Amino acid sequence: MLLKALIVFLLIGVLVSLFTGLGFLFKDSGATESKRTLYALGARICFALALLVTVGYGLASGALTLSAPWLGH
Repeated sequence: MLLKALIVFLLIGVLVSLFTGLGFLFKDSGATESKRTLYALGARICFALALLVTVGYGLASGALTLSAPWLGH
Protein backbone atom coordinates (compact mmCIF):
# COMPACT_ATOMS: atom_id res chain seq x y z
CA MET A 1 0.00 0.00 0.00
CA LEU A 2 2.87 2.37 0.81
CA LEU A 3 4.49 1.65 -2.55
CA LYS A 4 1.31 2.52 -4.43
CA ALA A 5 0.95 5.75 -2.45
CA LEU A 6 4.55 6.64 -3.33
CA ILE A 7 3.84 5.99 -7.01
CA VAL A 8 0.78 8.24 -6.92
CA PHE A 9 2.76 10.96 -5.12
CA LEU A 10 5.54 10.82 -7.73
CA LEU A 11 3.04 10.90 -10.59
CA ILE A 12 1.37 13.97 -9.09
CA GLY A 13 4.83 15.52 -8.71
CA VAL A 14 5.54 14.94 -12.41
CA LEU A 15 2.24 16.55 -13.40
CA VAL A 16 2.68 19.56 -11.09
CA SER A 17 6.21 20.11 -12.39
CA LEU A 18 4.96 19.84 -15.97
CA PHE A 19 2.30 22.52 -15.55
CA THR A 20 4.59 24.71 -13.43
CA GLY A 21 7.17 24.63 -16.19
CA LEU A 22 4.50 25.54 -18.73
CA GLY A 23 3.49 28.54 -16.63
CA PHE A 24 7.11 29.63 -16.27
CA LEU A 25 7.61 29.24 -20.02
CA PHE A 26 4.76 31.65 -20.74
CA LYS A 27 5.64 34.15 -18.00
CA ASP A 28 9.37 34.26 -18.75
CA SER A 29 9.17 34.25 -22.55
CA GLY A 30 10.89 37.65 -22.83
CA ALA A 31 13.44 37.20 -20.04
CA THR A 32 16.59 35.54 -21.31
CA GLU A 33 18.30 35.14 -17.93
CA SER A 34 15.44 33.33 -16.19
CA LYS A 35 16.11 29.67 -15.52
CA ARG A 36 12.83 28.72 -13.83
CA THR A 37 11.68 26.65 -16.81
CA LEU A 38 14.98 24.77 -16.79
CA TYR A 39 14.65 24.05 -13.06
CA ALA A 40 11.08 22.79 -13.57
CA LEU A 41 12.38 20.48 -16.31
CA GLY A 42 15.09 19.18 -13.98
CA ALA A 43 12.54 18.53 -11.25
CA ARG A 44 10.29 16.71 -13.72
CA ILE A 45 13.18 14.52 -14.85
CA CYS A 46 14.02 13.67 -11.24
CA PHE A 47 10.39 12.82 -10.44
CA ALA A 48 10.09 10.69 -13.59
CA LEU A 49 13.33 8.83 -12.83
CA ALA A 50 12.22 8.18 -9.26
CA LEU A 51 8.86 6.98 -10.59
CA LEU A 52 10.50 4.53 -12.99
CA VAL A 53 12.82 3.21 -10.29
CA THR A 54 9.90 2.79 -7.88
CA VAL A 55 7.77 0.92 -10.41
CA GLY A 56 10.74 -1.24 -11.37
CA TYR A 57 11.38 -2.06 -7.74
CA GLY A 58 7.71 -2.87 -7.21
CA LEU A 59 7.65 -5.24 -10.18
CA ALA A 60 10.95 -6.89 -9.24
CA SER A 61 9.99 -7.41 -5.61
CA GLY A 62 6.51 -8.70 -6.42
CA ALA A 63 4.68 -5.88 -4.64
CA LEU A 64 3.24 -4.84 -8.01
CA THR A 65 1.96 -7.42 -10.46
CA LEU A 66 0.75 -7.35 -14.02
CA SER A 67 -2.80 -8.61 -14.35
CA ALA A 68 -3.64 -7.80 -17.96
CA PRO A 69 -6.05 -10.30 -19.55
CA TRP A 70 -3.76 -10.89 -22.53
CA LEU A 71 -0.90 -12.15 -20.34
CA GLY A 72 -2.67 -15.46 -19.75
CA HIS A 73 -2.11 -15.74 -15.99
